[in-house]
Amino acid sequence: MGHKGAETRERLLDATQDLVEAAGYAGAGLNQVIALSGAPRGSLYFHFPGGKDQLVAESVRRAGRRIGEAMDALAATAPTVAAFAEGMLRLLGDRLEESGWSKGCPVATVALETAAGSDPLQQVCSQVYRSWEDALRARLRGRPDADDLALTILALVEGALLLARTHRDREPLNRVSRQIAALLR
Repeated sequence: MGHKGAETRERLLDATQDLVEAAGYAGAGLNQVIALSGAPRGSLYFHFPGGKDQLVAESVRRAGRRIGEAMDALAATAPTVAAFAEGMLRLLGDRLEESGWSKGCPVATVALETAAGSDPLQQVCSQVYRSWEDALRARLRGRPDADDLALTILALVEGALLLARTHRDREPLNRVSRQIAALLR
């Protein structure tokens, strides 16, 4: 694929991610993706012959990888697991607030809408969540409760993002950050 083709593919994925995060799977129609990306209709089917499910799956996978990369960068500089979790909540909170409260978790909306009805999308969402849980577990290495803590922290972060988006307020993120620090003492 040439440079122009790669650019078009990225624009389609960017548009899909924006639409999915703001309005969910159902709100990300192919016509909307084409309009937002500025890509020709034929490009969508060329790059994503599996249609909407393939497009959304790749968008979720890519967004999950980007959050994972941010987690890795924070892990390299955070002196403690609590500081790491606080940094993640701050990063996700900034992203959420800067988007006008429309960009919470890039996986949650798809997971909630499609997990029961689409095995391929459920599997992608599960893989992304497991990768984030693994990253947390790696920071907790050596603790006998690392598995439980990693899942608990991920669940707390996801819940805080949902509540912050719903309330259009960072306070749930701040409260969860304090509770994670207390949990890790």
